[in-house]
Amino acid sequence: MSASTRREKLEAMLKQEPDDAFLRYGLAGEYDNEGRTDEAVALYRGLMQDQPPHVPSFFRCAQLFVREDRIAEARALLRDGIEAARREGNAHAAGEMSELLASLGAMGE
Repeated sequence: MSASTRREKLEAMLKQEPDDAFLRYGLAGEYDNEGRTDEAVALYRGLMQDQPPHVPSFFRCAQLFVREDRIAEARALLRDGIEAARREGNAHAAGEMSELLASLGAMGE
């Protein structure tokens, strides 16, 4: 299955279920894979603003920002994501984001 086919299927499913976090997250990943950064970031940000926030979106969007050399934005997202993960009791996600944050060190400063 090609990336565009997955994207097209996700877009079609989202027309039926526009609030489905799993579909939105999947589509954000497809946009990221296609280099459609702005669209991916917009979907990730929307997921982060959901109640409760979609914790994996913080990590994936921060990874995207690191690849784009947007280190300050990545750090801010990771800090917010760690807090969101802790509020949910998701130690695994908090740990992954903490590791990425630590790995950034003084990068971009």
